[in-house]
This record gives sequence, C-alpha cells and structure tokens, in this order.
Amino acid sequence: MADVSLPTPAVVPAPTAVPLRQILPWAVFGALLAAVLLYFVGVEQGVLSVFAGETVHEFVHDGRHLLGFPCH
Repeated sequence: MADVSLPTPAVVPAPTAVPLRQILPWAVFGALLAAVLLYFVGVEQGVLSVFAGETVHEFVHDGRHLLGFPCH
C-alpha cells in the first residue's frame, strides 16, 4: 500500500479592520470631489456660474445629457 498523504490546507490570515480615523479623511475627500464634479456637470451655467461663458458647459455637455440634467 502506498503512503497517501492529504495536502494540508493553506492558512489564510483573517482580514484586519481599518479604523474609522484612517477612512474618514478619504471619505471626506471623496465626498468633496464628488460635490465639485456634480456642480460642474449639473449646475455650472447661468447666474451661479464660477466661470464666464459657455466653456465649462460645452466641455461637460454630453455628461449632462448622460446623467439626465436638462441644459437646453
């Protein structure tokens, strides 16, 4: 009879939890970046525009239609 040994299972380390104090700055940065992008795509035209003219509007025009913002 041959010596048949079963393979030993690989030890997988358990994932470690990331503390909130390390996630919070990145979450705030992501939320701020998302708000700025939403402003430029959705609101940057008209009375509250930061930049004069239609440059930003034309740059994000297709994105406005893709996201469902009316612009015409």
